[in-house]
Amino acid sequence: MVSIAGSIMGDEYIETFYRCPWCDLYTVEILRDRFLGEAEGSLRSPIPQPEGSAIVQRIKQCSEPRNKKCRCDVHQEHFGYALD
Repeated sequence: MVSIAGSIMGDEYIETFYRCPWCDLYTVEILRDRFLGEAEGSLRSPIPQPEGSAIVQRIKQCSEPRNKKCRCDVHQEHFGYALD
């Protein structure tokens, strides 16, 4: 399990990647904590192993992936250069 957090227009996004040990596919849980309004969550899967592993390895390059205020290259790229 690997997570990354970012803030976009005041909303906090937390994406957590899970790898299934049996099928070797990934699932990502996406939580959106809205600045105004109700929080919401969703799941995206299956993510093929090569794609999921590449994302996880990239996230691990950040020393503070759960810091929503981090503006390193990893965070910027992961959130499409849309961070606050």
